[in-house]
Amino acid sequence: MLCLNNNMTLSVAARPSTLSKAQVKEIYEQLILSHPLLKFEITYISTQGDKDKKTSLRHLDKTDFFTQEIDQWVLLGKNRIGIHSAKDLPFPLATGLEIFCLTKGIDPSDSLVLRRGETLNRLSPLAKIATSSLRREEQVKQLRNDFTFCDLRGTIEERLQKMESGEVDGVVIAEAALIRLGFTDLNRIKIPGKTAQGQGQLAVVGREIDKEIKGLFSFMDVKQINA
Repeated sequence: MLCLNNNMTLSVAARPSTLSKAQVKEIYEQLILSHPLLKFEITYISTQGDKDKKTSLRHLDKTDFFTQEIDQWVLLGKNRIGIHSAKDLPFPLATGLEIFCLTKGIDPSDSLVLRRGETLNRLSPLAKIATSSLRREEQVKQLRNDFTFCDLRGTIEERLQKMESGEVDGVVIAEAALIRLGFTDLNRIKIPGKTAQGQGQLAVVGREIDKEIKGLFSFMDVKQINA
C-alpha cells in the first residue's frame, strides 16, 4: 500500500515526445507541492498515433488513437497512472478507467506559426498552411480565405521543421504546446474562435478501483474543485 507519509514511487505511463515529457514534468511539479517525497518512475510508450504519421486526423472523433496503448498498461497494472493531453482522451474511456485529475490548464488557443520575418499579409496567395483539423482550417480562413491547406503529422518539432524547410508556409499549433516547449519566441498569430475541448489541460487517468491514487490528485482536479 502506498503511504503518503514516507518515500514513495509512482509508476507513470506517457508518450515519448518532448511535449509529453514536459506535460509529465508539469504534473510532477504540481504534485510535489503537496507530496514533496514523491518520485515518478516513467515508462514512455509509443501509441498508434505516434507511429502512424499518415492517417489524417480530420475525420477522427474522440478515439483512443493517442491513448490506447498507455491506458492498456494502466488497466493491466503495469503503471498506476497515465498522463495525457486532455483533448486526446477518447469518449468514453475504456471500461475500468477513470479520470483522476483534469488540470486547470494553460492558454487553450490555437496559433498560426510563420517563419521569422513573415507576416499574414505578405504570404502569397495559395500559401500552404498545415493543419490536420477541419475546425482549425475554417478558422484560418477567417484570417485569409486564399490559402491552401494540407495535413501534417508528427511531433511539434517535426512540424516546425517542415515549415522552416519550406515544405509548408505556416503551421497551426496549440498555444499550450508552444508554451510548454518554451517556443514562445516563434513568429505566430493567435487564431480566433473555438478550440478543441480540453485543449491546454492535462488528464491523469487510472483504474477506477485505485481510490488511493485518485485521492492523491484531488487537490489539482478542476472537476472536484469546481463541484
